[in-house]
Amino acid sequence: MTYEEAIAFIHGTYKFGSKLGLENIKTLLEGLGSPQDDLKFIHVAGTNGKGSTSAFLHSILIESGYKTGLYTSPFIETFNERMRVDHELITSHELAELTQMVKEKVELMVEKGHQHPTEFEVVTAIAMLYFKKHACDLVVLEVGLGGRLDATNVIKTPLVSVVTPIDFDHTEYLGNTLREIATEKAGIIKEGGITVSYPQAMEAMSVISQKCSEYANKLVTADFEALKIKDISFGTLNFEYKKNQYEIGLFAPYQAENAALAIEVVNQLKEVYHYSVSHDQIKMGLKKAKWIGRMEIVSEVPFMIIDGAHNLHGIRGLAKSLEALGEDYKIVGIIGILKDKDVEGMLEIISPYLDAVIVTKPDNPRALSASELSAHFKTATVLGHFESIKDAVNFAVIRSKKDEVKTLYLAFGSLYMIGEVRQTIKQIM
Repeated sequence: MTYEEAIAFIHGTYKFGSKLGLENIKTLLEGLGSPQDDLKFIHVAGTNGKGSTSAFLHSILIESGYKTGLYTSPFIETFNERMRVDHELITSHELAELTQMVKEKVELMVEKGHQHPTEFEVVTAIAMLYFKKHACDLVVLEVGLGGRLDATNVIKTPLVSVVTPIDFDHTEYLGNTLREIATEKAGIIKEGGITVSYPQAMEAMSVISQKCSEYANKLVTADFEALKIKDISFGTLNFEYKKNQYEIGLFAPYQAENAALAIEVVNQLKEVYHYSVSHDQIKMGLKKAKWIGRMEIVSEVPFMIIDGAHNLHGIRGLAKSLEALGEDYKIVGIIGILKDKDVEGMLEIISPYLDAVIVTKPDNPRALSASELSAHFKTATVLGHFESIKDAVNFAVIRSKKDEVKTLYLAFGSLYMIGEVRQTIKQIM
């Protein structure tokens, strides 16, 4: 099997939908020798901040000398981003080799009358084989959707269950209230483990506390009273947490919260499981952490940033970032949004920060067309709408040559858009 054939097989399973439940993934992994049972995990669920928190944890553990796997979704530019060991993404050769193994087991399952595994189940199985093959000391495992019935929840009790901010998203799958959504996210909490949580709204926090009591988990909550942002600029954020000073390259105020959550997870690894991680290794791990597509500067001229904000909580965080960075720039948004998001709510929050917008369409079947999205703008001037992301970026670059004031071009609204923005700007520049 070639890399191209592997990708075609993986994406070909998209037609089998997104079925929540663990029966299929259990059967598939049993056929592959249950590789997950030989691994140790930090399991990360939540609505927002999963990727960044996972990236901070991954970086700290590598800095501390542990061979660390990382599993995340979706990818921004290349599929190989989905899984890595230490600083190396899975190679195309290895992805093809492991996909062939999984494909053979999938075909056997279907022959025996089982449902065909979904795309996420197939990719999760590939990842488990990959991490086992590389004998990872620890794997940071990000949930795909929800938690309770997510394919990643096939694992036994993780070392730490992590719950990042819970908010409204994917309500058609997870429920319409914070309590319902929190119940799905808290489904990753298992018997006798440790749970580290973002300080949630009371409705969500009560669900997590109850689940921890029920499953005899120690519950630790990040203390944002002890978190102070000292300085923020394009490219760097300095903050204090529990009297210690830290610097991160992910320069958004909410990233300091994600970093504090990661610090609490590492503290539990040290205290309970006796992992050897020094304060300097935590500091250096946080400083070195990178996560593409999160307030990432992709071009200096024109000045362009991409950000993965794609729901209400993410857009609130983006608005706070723009507020913290000041008003030195005219801001032109390059924006695309999926149909199943709260479009009106998102635009109401972010529009006051935008001087103008260029509207486009994310590369996803659920995307709003550029013309549909344009109709939602009431105050910001729509400079143009383009069904092609490449055309939208080209328009922004050409237009920037006529800018008479300092202008920031900010691409956001969907994780299924910012990767192509990133690739296009690299090709042009």
